[in-house]
Amino acid sequence: MPQAGGERADVLPVEEEVLGSRGIGTARVATAARGEPKAQAAGGGSLPGQAYPAGGALKKGLKPARKRELVRWVQDSYETSERGACRLTRLARASFRYRNTRDPQLALRMRLKELAATRVRFGYRRLTVLLRREGWLVNAKRIYRLYQEEGLVIRTRKRKKLARRARVPVSPAEARNECWSMDFMVDRLADGRRFRILTVMDQYTRECPVLVADTSLTAKAVVAALDRVVDVDSVPKSITVDNGSEFASRAMDAWAYRQGVQLEFIRPGKPMDNRFIESFNGRLRDECLNVEVFFSIPDAQAKLERWRIDYNQQRPHSSLRDQTPEAFALASEGKERGGTHVSRVSVLEPHGVGVSPVPT
Repeated sequence: MPQAGGERADVLPVEEEVLGSRGIGTARVATAARGEPKAQAAGGGSLPGQAYPAGGALKKGLKPARKRELVRWVQDSYETSERGACRLTRLARASFRYRNTRDPQLALRMRLKELAATRVRFGYRRLTVLLRREGWLVNAKRIYRLYQEEGLVIRTRKRKKLARRARVPVSPAEARNECWSMDFMVDRLADGRRFRILTVMDQYTRECPVLVADTSLTAKAVVAALDRVVDVDSVPKSITVDNGSEFASRAMDAWAYRQGVQLEFIRPGKPMDNRFIESFNGRLRDECLNVEVFFSIPDAQAKLERWRIDYNQQRPHSSLRDQTPEAFALASEGKERGGTHVSRVSVLEPHGVGVSPVPT
């Protein structure tokens, strides 16, 4: 094969396979036949248009690290010299031979992987908050870089956005125990039996006062669980619920009347009217129900209670400026009254054993 441009004869086939049949040089205009007008250069017409045909646009350049991998692949596959492989991939030999001298930060990487293994559904931002609490002087950008390099990225399914009619927004809660939200969830035990979970949360502080698991949760069971909560905590002014039979029952209505609680029912078929509890249920599902295996109802109650305490006392909440719900409640009540705060440590133990509150 004749040499072209001072290149070795065995380099040109490799160049065509690596870079494609287009080559590197400028595009050549095909010679026009006799009697036909000459073809214009790409993008040279009077009307705006793309400079390349469909699928023929120049691709984005690779980063040096990716080009180094490509150079090594060319060397191994075609037994080409380093000089020839770098010329084909348009990478300077100095860049190919560059070695990073940055601190590998092995201790930080190890701690990051330990936290990620414990908090399997936490992203890099919440992991950054946990590391800062431990005294690491890091920012989110550094943790994001290490997070990607260690392969700790979580795959999340993006929700489909649907067009909704505009409605009058509900005024948000402005104090603790002003408005709660309540809902049910369903999960399965290891043997396949279904059980239900009663979830309750404070819309202002995002605290979860109680989680109850059982095979059957009737209106009387809901009332009993709420009685145990209000015995150690304040009674909310209102509770936002859906139109389920347990919440619309006579037992629930009688309890609300005795306690002076207003039951706010959402519109039928509009679960996002109760958006706070829907968001909380998503976190509970993602960080607890999808991670744990429940062998019995007492086992499920114990694991749910452990997650609830961790959620209230340790988990950073983005809407609270990365504070925990309990720390936010303590700060807000301290500003308002300067009084004592009752920590929602444990209202229930497995199968309803009461535990006294812990004042802080």
